[in-house]
Amino acid sequence: MFDLKVLKEIKKQKRITNAKLSEISGVPLGTVNKIFSGETCLKIDTYEKLKNALTEQKEQLNNRGTVKVGAVNFDIKLADVNENLTRVKNKLLECNAKGVSVVVFSELCLTGYTMSDLFYQSALLSSVENALQELKFFSKSVNCIFFVGSPLRVNGKIYNCSVAFCNGKILGINVKNYLPDYNEFYEARVFCPCPQENFYVDFLGEKVLFGNKIVYKNSLFPSMKIGVEICEDLWVAIPPSTVQALNGATICCNLSASDEVIGKAEYRRQIVSTQSAKNLCAYVYSDACYGESTTDLVFAGHNIIAENGKILNQTELFSGKDAIAEVDVEFLEHERSRFFKYSFNVPKCDEVEFDLKTSNFAPERKYDKTPFVPTDKERLAERAEFILTMQSNGLKRRLEHTHCKHAVIGISGGLDSALALLVTVRAYKLLGKDPKDILAVTMPCFGTTTRTKNNAIKLTELLGVTLKEVDIKESVLKHFLDIGQDESVTDVTYENCQARERTQVLFDIANKNGGIVIGTGDLSELALGWATYNGDHMSSYAVNVSIPKTLVRHLVAYEAQKYGKEIGNVLTDILLTPVSPELIPAENDKIKQKTEDLVGPYILHDFFLYYFLRAGFSPKKIFEIALDTFKDEFDAKTILKWLEIFIKRFFSQQFKRSCIPDGVKVGTVTLSPRGDWRMPSDANATVWLDSLAELKNRYGC
Repeated sequence: MFDLKVLKEIKKQKRITNAKLSEISGVPLGTVNKIFSGETCLKIDTYEKLKNALTEQKEQLNNRGTVKVGAVNFDIKLADVNENLTRVKNKLLECNAKGVSVVVFSELCLTGYTMSDLFYQSALLSSVENALQELKFFSKSVNCIFFVGSPLRVNGKIYNCSVAFCNGKILGINVKNYLPDYNEFYEARVFCPCPQENFYVDFLGEKVLFGNKIVYKNSLFPSMKIGVEICEDLWVAIPPSTVQALNGATICCNLSASDEVIGKAEYRRQIVSTQSAKNLCAYVYSDACYGESTTDLVFAGHNIIAENGKILNQTELFSGKDAIAEVDVEFLEHERSRFFKYSFNVPKCDEVEFDLKTSNFAPERKYDKTPFVPTDKERLAERAEFILTMQSNGLKRRLEHTHCKHAVIGISGGLDSALALLVTVRAYKLLGKDPKDILAVTMPCFGTTTRTKNNAIKLTELLGVTLKEVDIKESVLKHFLDIGQDESVTDVTYENCQARERTQVLFDIANKNGGIVIGTGDLSELALGWATYNGDHMSSYAVNVSIPKTLVRHLVAYEAQKYGKEIGNVLTDILLTPVSPELIPAENDKIKQKTEDLVGPYILHDFFLYYFLRAGFSPKKIFEIALDTFKDEFDAKTILKWLEIFIKRFFSQQFKRSCIPDGVKVGTVTLSPRGDWRMPSDANATVWLDSLAELKNRYGC
């Protein structure tokens, strides 16, 4: 049987005209026109020509480390194996047109799950074997690996199985181990559990591996390793997917027939998400839907795809839709290289290799522009409060330990010092101390503007802290004389003399008052080395050390809203002020030195930082996803320019990070040499920069 609707859908997805289809299929244009207009009947040989032409994929190895996976189902026709076979084929053609490389069907989809004692019938089981034989040959015409649920009779026993197909071969047969025999379930009445060890069976003319300790490995894309379990196997203490993941599976598939009762959907979603997080894998869960018997039960087709604890896609109950998502197996392998260190005493899985060039599809996976910042407003407020609580409690503990009465902080009227001051005020409230014991020091110099100075003064007054002004111009000019620096030459020495003078003032005031210096520098500045060594680079305790600039903005904005009008107005103006160290003389009392003009936009650098450190992506991959993500804001040349600068600065400035002060860790990406990031200060960036050479040539950079 064949379905013109499927051909029309594929044709639509690929945007192929009738003329083009005629050209690539060899079917006369007039015939093609008549077929798709409904003027003539579709003959089987013509169908095959059109199908082959439409499903032929331009094959290429995936260079982003991603795979498109699908949890699919269809309206089961109970006991009608041939009709279910046709529907399986049609779904495979649809998935093939969409570039899906891993297709997972629901449990016992060739027959239906709710067959009860009909599973004993030889006629049914023989029909299943014939259908599987046909699927074996059909798998040559689709560019994917797929898993079909079916009952199988092996050595006189009946098993609940998943059969794996690819490139005209049956790769393996996974067997359900945990057979529910409670409440509405009575699978143990019919099926036998999976044997303890794998063995080979003679099946449809092949020696096929049979069991549940199987991992399917794509020899052309080694990061793509697949494990399979069936329904109840997931709901037990040690699922087979856990063993498969510890044997390398980055994608775990589940063929399920989970009936619906009140509250079950949320629990199902949680257990899928949790298993993907525990196993550091992608989890593809395909659930039975319409067509199953409603004698006592109803099935809702709850398809779910998760990756490392995050739900990438799920279908609405009773929608009858498929879940398709792009999973990043390269990222998962990176995570495992960090965390999967405990593979001892793990049962061994047999590895079955297959050759599959993943389909050439337009990338669909979306990446957050601000990966450090939650996109949901309610979640952002909750996250902001938690981060501020962590920062302030870390400082509280340090103040208690040092028995310091005073905290000394340089306040510039900029973002970072504003956040550090807000955190310090919170810490003093936790300690039950008067915020007047906080000594905020403003140190105007050549680049200080009225706007920033006034904002610094207003903020300290409104927060009730003690303000001290130390004008450092004369001290810096005297130092220029001492070292022979021409004050008209605004070079790095000119800038660093000011930064180091400010730090000296802060530490000396702290010494004089029995206090500690609170650091203001953030994570983005550390990554770029945008700090003066032994200047603003140094402090007694750095409260912002793990907060990237994009997150600093949201934390300050959160506090502005929380405090209300007066303080909120000052913080809002600080948010609107260009980021600057104010080390170059101002022009007409306006900030001349803008950080993002010099080192690049922080929204890009934080994006680079996250995917470089957290995901371990190559510069080429970072560029590609940045190009997709920021296509409306930055062109390719701009992204490449700042990515190259990020790499160069990240490698060359490690010596500053090797001796940074203590500071609380609040997220998964930090640069403390005592914990999350250890790197030689003299490491060479050549490998990373060379990977950008091809891209620079392509875009004329």
